Amino acid sequence: MVNYRYLGNSGLKISEITYGNWLTHGSQVENDVATQCVRAALDAGITTFDTADVYANTAAEQVLGDALKGERRESLEVFTKVYWPTGPKGPNDTGLSRKHVMESINGSLRRLGTDYVDLYQAHRFDVETPLEETMQAFADIVRQGKALYIGVSEWTAEQIRAGAALAQDLGFQLISSQPQYSMLWRVIEDEVVPASRELGLSQIVWSPMAQGVLSGKYVPGKELPAGSRATDDKGGARMIERFMRDDVLERVQRLKPVADELDLTMAQLAVAWVLQNDNVAAALVGASRPEQVAENVKASGVTIPTELMGRIDEVLGDVVERDPGKTLEGMPKARVV
Repeated sequence: MVNYRYLGNSGLKISEITYGNWLTHGSQVENDVATQCVRAALDAGITTFDTADVYANTAAEQVLGDALKGERRESLEVFTKVYWPTGPKGPNDTGLSRKHVMESINGSLRRLGTDYVDLYQAHRFDVETPLEETMQAFADIVRQGKALYIGVSEWTAEQIRAGAALAQDLGFQLISSQPQYSMLWRVIEDEVVPASRELGLSQIVWSPMAQGVLSGKYVPGKELPAGSRATDDKGGARMIERFMRDDVLERVQRLKPVADELDLTMAQLAVAWVLQNDNVAAALVGASRPEQVAENVKASGVTIPTELMGRIDEVLGDVVERDPGKTLEGMPKARVV
């Protein structure tokens, strides 16, 4: 069964393996399979579920809400996000303006079939909206009881500091950051993690398996597995391409003896690795088959000895991306319409 950790400097506990439905629910898998995956997560002790309004253009929230119907709401932690375009993608259907934030929370609650979300996250930083406006909207949503806590996703350390200061002035706190983080993508370690520790935020990390590359299923020079993320023309292939270089794939294959030593699959090793960071509260894992959920949960509670952590660093060497500037570089320079 899965272990639980506090989220940031709050009293909220979440499952350290959190079920995320990006790229699956409402798009890649049928709704009945999505429901089976959610049931498998609940059976494994996962209580925390993460989605976003933009996933499958709002369909993913609906699917998750339907899958959780009948569960005791108080026993779950349901997270969603706001920023990316939804609906017909008009001028105010995106960003973190007060208008879009207030309308988006109501839409998310309706689709999820709940009166509140446990965590509402700014899915990116909005360069076109004053941060004061966004934070005031979040403060009002918390006071209205529509969200219990507020977090951010893919914000730089500087943006997190500015947001946290305004939140404090408005009587609430930022408790989480949701960045990409894996053995291959460590751009948060030098700036975002230290700032988060100082300010009382913890990380809920996405793509701990580097879009599946760290599972070892992609072998240099061999045909791509049918139905894998790298063959998905709905967006998956584009997301994974940065890791699909032979030098990266070759190093990843050399992690297998480390996984074997710990009696883990390579995918479990990847999830366990991010959880060794004490600022990480949870690793987000998705699934297209129920059995994947049960496998991922086996990474919970694993301790990787220091010697093996060092060996992982040696094996991966210079293919690891560590530049903290990548967070800002990947940020929208204007609202996407």
